[in-house]
Amino acid sequence: METRPHPFADLSPARVVAAVESLGFWLPGEPFTLNSYENRVFLVHDDERRRWVVKFYRPERWSDAQIREEHDFLAELAEAGVAVAAPWRDAAGESLHRAEGFRFTLFPHLPGQAPELENPTHLFALGELIGAVHAVGERGHFTQRRSLDLDGMVLEARDKVLASRWLDRRQGPAYRRLCDTLHGRLAADAKELGQMIRVQGDCHIGNVLGRDEHFALVDFDDCLMAPAIQDLWMLFTAQEEGERQMQLSEVLEGYEQHRDFERRELALVEPLRTLRLLRHSAWLVDRWEDPAFPLAFPWLADAGYWDGHLRLLEQQRQVLEAAPRWLA
Repeated sequence: METRPHPFADLSPARVVAAVESLGFWLPGEPFTLNSYENRVFLVHDDERRRWVVKFYRPERWSDAQIREEHDFLAELAEAGVAVAAPWRDAAGESLHRAEGFRFTLFPHLPGQAPELENPTHLFALGELIGAVHAVGERGHFTQRRSLDLDGMVLEARDKVLASRWLDRRQGPAYRRLCDTLHGRLAADAKELGQMIRVQGDCHIGNVLGRDEHFALVDFDDCLMAPAIQDLWMLFTAQEEGERQMQLSEVLEGYEQHRDFERRELALVEPLRTLRLLRHSAWLVDRWEDPAFPLAFPWLADAGYWDGHLRLLEQQRQVLEAAPRWLA
């Protein structure tokens, strides 16, 4: 059976340049590919020496309305003075553009480095930045984006992995048992979700750029309605109790420069960590037809990877059964 090429296979450097220049820019150089797998992202500079990040959206992932809702949220944040990269708009006010079947957007390039999660000054600044995002986020609601669903998202991830060819006869039943146990726990936690607000959704340090104590938040591709903790929990990495309390104290002090934080949401840190573990493997399985994925993640085809994944899920099951570590 003939294999159809992946849509991104046709996204050559010449087509990237032609797409951007169709908007009235002139690019004197070649695009530089940035590290992104879900979409295709390039750094370009125009004849005025302005740098732009060009994002080409994965076909069929988001609707136009969902992408525009992300863009409108970014514009609202930028208008409020929050450090984000709001998309460029043409004279008609359009931020989502088309070229040769692709949808793409230009964002101003924000230089900088990722923060250090062992640095109290950085942690305070991160909390302050996310608090500023959420102070705007709670003013409205997404109508096109999804909401965090601890119950349904676990089942969705489980079913994708079980439907794949990667688990062997031993791993498959073990994975199903673990997922069912974890689903029972997370479904119970779902009943405790607090206020749902507009959040960035994938707030790891790779999406924060800056220097010293000045940072900006980028890549709102996964924005959704969720409790505030969704954008905070990945900052809480400490294993030792003293460092754990330092991280909590600095992040929450910075956050509460802009809005109050509901402390009971800290009970969701480990459930959300569990959900991310499950969804990451499901994402890899689901995207395997994209040629970039076998090249970047060849170990997915290894039985050893899935044995390690099972061990991680078992460890996380034990963490969930213990007393919450992050409650202040």
